[in-house]
Amino acid sequence: MAHTIDLQIACQETQIPSLAQFQLWISSALAEVSSDTTQDFELTIRLVNNEESQQLNHQYRQKDKPTNVLSFPFEVPDGIEMNLLGDLVICIDVMKEEAQAQNKALFDHWAHLVIHGCLHLVGFDHISDEEALEMESIEIAILAKLGINNPYTEQ
Repeated sequence: MAHTIDLQIACQETQIPSLAQFQLWISSALAEVSSDTTQDFELTIRLVNNEESQQLNHQYRQKDKPTNVLSFPFEVPDGIEMNLLGDLVICIDVMKEEAQAQNKALFDHWAHLVIHGCLHLVGFDHISDEEALEMESIEIAILAKLGINNPYTEQ
C-alpha cells in the first residue's frame, strides 16, 4: 500500500521527516484500522507556523490559539470515485514545544501527531472519554509496532 503524499512546507524549518517516514507512519495507521490494506489514498500534509495554525483553528474550531495538528477529512460527493483521504495541518512550533515539554524524541512526536491526525481522517475522535480511550489505545498499539513508547505516559 503506497499513499501519495502532497507535502507542503509553509514555514521555515530544517528538521522535518522524510517522505518515507511520513509514508511509514500513514501506512501504519491506516493498516491498523482498515481491513482493505490494498487501497491507496492521497492526502496532503501541510507544515505551518503558529500564525497559520491559529487562524485555521479559529476558523474551523472556534479556538483562537495554535494547535499541534488539525485534520480535515475529504467527503467524497455521491457518484464520484476518489481516493482523497484529506488534509493534515501540523504546526511545527507547537509540535516542537510539546516534544520538549513532554521530554519526547522529536521524531517520535512527529509520528504520534501524524498517526493521530490520520485516525481523525478515517473517523476516530476523542470527544467522549470512551472515544478517547479507544483512539489512544489504537495510537499506542501503532506506535509500539514502530518501536515508539506510549505517548500518554510521562517520559
